Amino acid sequence: MRIGILGYGNLGRGVENAVKQNPDAELVAVFTRRNPADLKINSDAKVLNVSEIENWKDKIDVLILCGGSATDLPEQTPKYAKMFNVVDSFDTHARIPEHFANVDKSAKEGGKVGIISVGWDPGLFSLNRMYANAILPEGSDYTFWGKGVSQGHSDAIRRIDGVLDAKQYTIPVEKALQAVKNCENPQLSTREKHTRECFVVVKEGADKARIEKEIKEMPNYFSDYDTTVHFISMEELKANHSGIPHGGCVIRTGVTGANKEHNHVIEYNLKLDSNPEFTSSVLIAYARAIYRLSKEGQSGAKTVFDIPPAYLSPKSGEELRKTML
Repeated sequence: MRIGILGYGNLGRGVENAVKQNPDAELVAVFTRRNPADLKINSDAKVLNVSEIENWKDKIDVLILCGGSATDLPEQTPKYAKMFNVVDSFDTHARIPEHFANVDKSAKEGGKVGIISVGWDPGLFSLNRMYANAILPEGSDYTFWGKGVSQGHSDAIRRIDGVLDAKQYTIPVEKALQAVKNCENPQLSTREKHTRECFVVVKEGADKARIEKEIKEMPNYFSDYDTTVHFISMEELKANHSGIPHGGCVIRTGVTGANKEHNHVIEYNLKLDSNPEFTSSVLIAYARAIYRLSKEGQSGAKTVFDIPPAYLSPKSGEELRKTML
């Protein structure tokens, strides 16, 4: 499976490392908007400017898009789905239906397969929400993220004029989390479940009041949360906020029985030292799946709901039944 990467930030480097752990995958090209000569990678893949990408249409089986959800992926995924089988990690939940429709149209025009919103949320958490709903039809869903660094939210802050760098932490409200685990079935607003904490480095002379206002009022990212903004130096950011940990849990509480007398809790939990490296590992597994779907002649957009679980694994059906069933 010949893999191409578009974008070589934290996620792109993670994909490069993940490829090395999957013997059925090979990284053949990295595409960048920067000067390729300035990019040092950790493999033997070609490093090329994105302007050359069309020349690789027959040399790449799956192109993994490693840009941000705020501005990159809404444009890039539909564009390149006409040329390649693509995987992205688009994570702006409110815009997923619109993004799916755009990618579906392009992928069908090009006879390619594109899978969107792959990662752990959306992605693995989405699957667990669906499984739990199917199993406990009478119940309530809860998703908590963090404490951890959100790459998408951090990227959105960095796009604000005057910002040099930023890290954003998503933090669960402990009182709300415990109420859920105790089967109290609380009705929780977005604001009651999480807070957001931002550490921001700005250019000299930048209008901090404007930047803080833009962050706190940003739709789909911060406007629905209690958000704290700290302006710090680049030295402090590098010293105290250089890691990218994350995690969270999906919980469904439900009832069964003639009189609904029995309570049940389904919980799926992740604790991640490196958000981008884990997300990259998920991307490679789904790249394998769409590679297989493409060989079957399928086309159009997919999500994690549409992928047979066995297509994620390098093992054969016989091996899976013998070792994991």
